[in-house]
Amino acid sequence: MSAKPIREFDGKQLLSFFLPQQNVDTSTLKHQTSNMCSIKFDTALLSSETTPVSSPNLSKNKKKNNLSKFSNHVSDVLNQVEQQNPWLQSTKLVCKPDQLIKRRGKNGLLGINLSWENVKEWIKERAGKNIKIDKTSGYLHTFLVEPFVPHPQDTEYYVCIHSIREGDEILFTHEGGVDVGDVDAKAHRLLIEVDQKFPPISTVSSVLLKDISESKRATLYEFLARLYSVYSELQFTYLEINPLVVIDGKNSENPQVYYLDLAAKLDQTAEFECGKKWSAGRQAAYAKMGSNSTWGPPMEFPAPFGREMTKEESYISELDSKTGASLKLTILNPTGRIWTMVAGGGASVVYTDAIAAYGFAHEIANYGEYSGAPSESQTYEYAKTILDLMTRGAVHPEGKVLFIGGGIANFTNVAATFKGIIKALTDFQKLINAHKVRIFVRRAGPNYQEGLRLIRDVAESLSLDMQVFGPEMFVTGIVPLALAGDSKGIDMVESKSNQSRGNSLMDLSSPNSTPSVSNNAQNKNAKDQSPVSTVSRPITSPTSPNLSTDTFHNETRSFIYGMQPRAIQGMLDFDYMCKRNRPSVAAMIYPFGGHHVQKFYWGTKETLLPVYTTVEEACKRFPDVNVVCNFASFRSVYESTMDIMSHQQIKTVAIIAEGVPEKRARQLLVAAKKRGVLIIGPATVGGIKPGCFKIGNTGGMMDNIVSSKLYRAGSVAYVSKSGGMSNELNNIIARATDGVYEGVAIGGDRYPGSTFIDHMLRFQNDPNAKILVLLGEVGGVEEYHISKAIKEGKITKPVVAWCIGTCSKMFTTDVQFGHAGSFADSIIETAEAKNKALADSGAHVPKTFEDLPAVLTEIYESSVKSGVIVPKPEPEQPKIPIDYAWAQELGLVRKPASFISTICDDRGQELSYAGMAITDVFKDDIGVGGVLSLLWFKRRLPSWAAKFIEMVLELTADHGPAVSGAHNTIVTARAGKDLISSLVAGLLTIGERFGGALDGAAQLFSAAYDAGNTPQEFVDNMRKSHQLILGIGHKIKSRTNPDLRVEIIKNFVTANFPSYETLKYALEVEKITTSKKDNLILNVDGAVGVAFVDLLRSCGAFNREEAEEYIKIGTLNGLFVLGRSIGFIGHYLDQKRLKQGLYRHPWDDISYMIPESQDQINGGDLGSGRTFVESAKVVARGPGKA
Repeated sequence: MSAKPIREFDGKQLLSFFLPQQNVDTSTLKHQTSNMCSIKFDTALLSSETTPVSSPNLSKNKKKNNLSKFSNHVSDVLNQVEQQNPWLQSTKLVCKPDQLIKRRGKNGLLGINLSWENVKEWIKERAGKNIKIDKTSGYLHTFLVEPFVPHPQDTEYYVCIHSIREGDEILFTHEGGVDVGDVDAKAHRLLIEVDQKFPPISTVSSVLLKDISESKRATLYEFLARLYSVYSELQFTYLEINPLVVIDGKNSENPQVYYLDLAAKLDQTAEFECGKKWSAGRQAAYAKMGSNSTWGPPMEFPAPFGREMTKEESYISELDSKTGASLKLTILNPTGRIWTMVAGGGASVVYTDAIAAYGFAHEIANYGEYSGAPSESQTYEYAKTILDLMTRGAVHPEGKVLFIGGGIANFTNVAATFKGIIKALTDFQKLINAHKVRIFVRRAGPNYQEGLRLIRDVAESLSLDMQVFGPEMFVTGIVPLALAGDSKGIDMVESKSNQSRGNSLMDLSSPNSTPSVSNNAQNKNAKDQSPVSTVSRPITSPTSPNLSTDTFHNETRSFIYGMQPRAIQGMLDFDYMCKRNRPSVAAMIYPFGGHHVQKFYWGTKETLLPVYTTVEEACKRFPDVNVVCNFASFRSVYESTMDIMSHQQIKTVAIIAEGVPEKRARQLLVAAKKRGVLIIGPATVGGIKPGCFKIGNTGGMMDNIVSSKLYRAGSVAYVSKSGGMSNELNNIIARATDGVYEGVAIGGDRYPGSTFIDHMLRFQNDPNAKILVLLGEVGGVEEYHISKAIKEGKITKPVVAWCIGTCSKMFTTDVQFGHAGSFADSIIETAEAKNKALADSGAHVPKTFEDLPAVLTEIYESSVKSGVIVPKPEPEQPKIPIDYAWAQELGLVRKPASFISTICDDRGQELSYAGMAITDVFKDDIGVGGVLSLLWFKRRLPSWAAKFIEMVLELTADHGPAVSGAHNTIVTARAGKDLISSLVAGLLTIGERFGGALDGAAQLFSAAYDAGNTPQEFVDNMRKSHQLILGIGHKIKSRTNPDLRVEIIKNFVTANFPSYETLKYALEVEKITTSKKDNLILNVDGAVGVAFVDLLRSCGAFNREEAEEYIKIGTLNGLFVLGRSIGFIGHYLDQKRLKQGLYRHPWDDISYMIPESQDQINGGDLGSGRTFVESAKVVARGPGKA
């Protein structure tokens, strides 16, 4: 969720700090002072370590003891607040809970005109008490105390600013306060469109302030102008003040403005832009509480009232913050019998919908998702947390149910994530069986066959009660199977013995004319049970593409912005499968790598794609390209997309990044509209037009492309928000009809660049699209535009529609679903209301999502019968080349090793030397550091400094036989050369790309720190100058799979160094870079470099000039050379001892890309779409072009 509420205390602090700073025409306004205090109590004291206070299992004595502790805690906190805020005892006060509670006044939660002593009693009576507001119960623990402002009722006003797609809307009424009434009906409204300035006083007065006396208009105008400026600058998404009080000044003074009650939401995704400002606004208040942070405390986004985060939820939230994947967990009912472990944001919603639809809403224990290709270790931690929660407490007599489900993944390696789940299942095997847990698994996507095989095997070995299904099962088909014994979701599966177990990629590389998902494909009874028909549907014959109006066609060409070789290879494989004349990807754009070429496959042959550093260069070289797939990060995607759209030839941009600030997303869509550019996204996987073009990872792996028949056009066009669920629609539509004509996932954010209606009208105007499918979801009102278009006759083709999120009504507190836009702010935004509106307009809306395939089948068969759809025989299924690396992962091929090494192993979690773990090496004190300090620095360094030098040598001694230096040493030794020759051959490879980053990292970080740059400014400056940060990044290790060598360095430095400011600075930089990509960690080179700077500056043996000189003259690289020489010599001795012969590199590991004929040598036809490297430049040549 991007729009997140903040506490009233923090909202008022932001206004108090930033309102006076705004640049407006007048500056006569008297602002509210910042005298406020936030009082927080620790309600954990009311519970035992494992048992909540409300539990009947907590003894009376324990409860009494806990209440006594909490009472003392409340008194202590109030006394501390009194000391920190002496003004509390000299004025009348207002007190209220500050926990996102609505209508506090009407619920008796507002203390007015109280003395400080009264306030303390008022708080003591309520702190730690469980209260119920509407349907939600929760404990009071956070209170806001501020001065009481006496005022007449006629000085109360209401103002609200909220963001919508078109801009920011201001609501204002001259009647505010507790009894404001129906604001939507009575408020005046003013829309400030995206990127428009605040209107002049004449406009505001005539629209918003026409019911206000002349004496107050100027004051209110200035306040509203400043308020809107703050709203926009700090990227609020909602800001309500009720009442806003304006009191006339005395003795001709200007009126005084007070914002007495405030509710606000900030765009959390804008933290990288506004986080420093948010912190600055809070700094003054939190300084009173003992905070002395350089950049101020970061903004807090509290959980909704009644939804305080548990220890487990906090742990998963912390994991989520450290990875580029998505890990979400909300505990709804800890004693519930039904638990879910679902992959994908959209899939997590439909699973909860299905469980609620079968009458088990009260038994749903949790809601959450794991998606975005989490690692094995991340999935293990996520699964372990859920299994731990599920197996606590007494055994339920009816047992429990665990759904391990998900849609058809686009790029997540299912087998890798399942390995993490399997590890957790193994750890909890005894508890799972003891609690009589029945497990139902349904998953598909890349390498799903191996994943299903592994989890099925572990179920058998651990005697788990488990049923396992792949894409032959409807996405939520395991829900009715588990809860009602209803097998209607099973397609072509009669028993476990017939479930998919093999590696279908091998089968698909030599396919039959008719694909089969299981061995039971011809079982008539199985087909009759299922609403998803598996009959091989004939396809329709599409007309020739209109190259001037079709968004995508079989001649569409694109640029890929960003280094995304996997996505590009998937697009090229799709092109080859669809028999396109030339690849759909013309070039890559990557600002950081310089001009070069990248190798890809076109079928079974290799080809090259050029890589440019600017959009301008790429557009000049390929003027026929009109589509860009932008894989830039959420931090830079706004600038890159604006640059892309500045080129007139670009007509479509797909923005893949999640977490784009809403302000930037709206600016992009407005700019796109002006330029006539279609934007798909942000937060999208893209879209696909079968037989023509696909964006990035859309459609998943090639086996899914084939099984969903996306290599040729069908008759059904769909639009959805979810990328994972779009893959499910591909699967459903392929089985229920003749297949997909075009499909688009617009993205799950609140303000996608294009909307449902944009694409549905496109499909309506395309004669080849015969049936339209809409998969909407809870939140927003875009689905109503479809309903209106159907009623007005703008859409006349049959529409099958369903909005997911019908379960939202079961939650008593606010729950954020999988997508940022999946949140209902009103009744009309609920899935139920939208489904009803669509049905009333004439769309075909099934009773449940599980009934959608049956409805789709019925409409398709009716269209065929009426002649609207004219079937055509199914074409031959194309063959799929398998990459060697992927086939190796599937266990289909094997390759002999090129080297044998017995002294070092870098494959595991921890580096080892001759079988000795790196952490064990440091247990021996060999004194090399003392010797080195004498020889290199001509002075004895402190013992901790000498020990650190020894650590550096031990850490850098070796890193396996695969790195360039060791490789050269081994090859030279096997050629019969002596020790010196072999060692030098390895040492000569040390440079900027290998081992030479220590000096660079030390100089970069120390220079930035000395210059006074904040970590964010440092990262931004490096990005703007297109420079990589030396010392940041690792190919294998990540924030959640840390390099233990770095941890050893950090632990030693923090425990022994007198000062380590440069390391602290580098770790702050790491927090920023890892929020962009999980493996952009402070690596061992960076850690050694910055720590060594701290050693030189803090050991007392050098003055500042000497310390700087030692860094400049290469001392750090000298440490690396010395340490690595130990390993190089070891490799030399190892090869001699093993008597290894002369090494010759295998030819099958070399790509020979010489001309294939004499004509090509002479400059003739170079073939279709091949890209070759010529002396000084890269030239792409097509058929008949020399």
